[in-house]
Amino acid sequence: MERPTDILSRLSPRRIVIPVIIGLSVVAFMFWRSYKPGDLAPLSGAHWGWLLATFGVLAARDFGYIYRIRHLTHRALSWRQSLDVIMIWELASCVMPSAVGGTTVATFIIGKEGVPLGKSLAYVMVTAMLDNLYYVVLVPLVIIFAGDGLYPREAVPGAFITTLKIFFGVSYVLVLFYSGLMLYGLFVNPRAVRRLIVRVFSIKWLRKRRNWAYLQGQEMVLASEVLRGSGWGYWARAAGSTAFVWTARYLVINTLIAAFTPTTGGEHSMIFARNLIYKVVLLVALTPGGAGFAEGAFPTFFRRFIGTDTMVNFIVFLYRIVTFYLYLVLGSYFLPRWVARVLGADAGKQS
Repeated sequence: MERPTDILSRLSPRRIVIPVIIGLSVVAFMFWRSYKPGDLAPLSGAHWGWLLATFGVLAARDFGYIYRIRHLTHRALSWRQSLDVIMIWELASCVMPSAVGGTTVATFIIGKEGVPLGKSLAYVMVTAMLDNLYYVVLVPLVIIFAGDGLYPREAVPGAFITTLKIFFGVSYVLVLFYSGLMLYGLFVNPRAVRRLIVRVFSIKWLRKRRNWAYLQGQEMVLASEVLRGSGWGYWARAAGSTAFVWTARYLVINTLIAAFTPTTGGEHSMIFARNLIYKVVLLVALTPGGAGFAEGAFPTFFRRFIGTDTMVNFIVFLYRIVTFYLYLVLGSYFLPRWVARVLGADAGKQS
């Protein structure tokens, strides 16, 4: 288990500055390359109702996250503790690569709030499982509705679209397999899954990670023991809150585009659908929080619904402000207060 200082070092100011510099540099370059006089004229006709809707969607999303973690922990966390957990978890997600996320940090801070380690691991694993299941269920529905319009054919060559389709398909199959494995492991036979994981990592070129694999399997066994006996009401609320927060998360781009560009109902649906592809592409980003990559990929998927390149760059900048930089600021505000409240109290008890 990592020491508290090692985990908190991941959220140091130096780590926060890196994604900010990367993201702002990419946006500045995009503006410099695309700007033409008059391109920002649509700003004068901004629809303030849709801008307010953006903050409404963000507030709803955050409340959904807070409600979900409090519910999953069987209300072991207060509303205040749940707020701290979510804000610091969001900060961790912003300063770590998209594929890594902030799960280790989340387990640590939930544990420090008084939840036993086994239970905190279980709750974090359940959030990951529910998030993946939302994606597994939603993707087929989106494909049926959107068809080929799901892919940005108007922005990139056909060869790239073929590659994108393959990548999207492989990603979906992997998420489906992982979700199925977690469901089976958590609710049917966790020890069998643990044995499977250990055997896979006994292969010659994976053997160095065998101890890690065993620990992952053991965590699943512990999580299964914690979650046994939770009724249908518990899982219905967990699933409902997950669908709520992810739907709200995807709608942010819709509200920002509609604030500056007249958008039909069909276009709203297509923007929402393309968001799934956009988010999958960001999983390959190696930069903290997808900084730079998120800004650069945005025009490919959403320029069709906006207009000039300069307006596209302006909207992606707003999008990153409300979904990335905002949480860097909020997390930086909540983190030291949480450290003083929780770790300071621990130090006082030990002395």
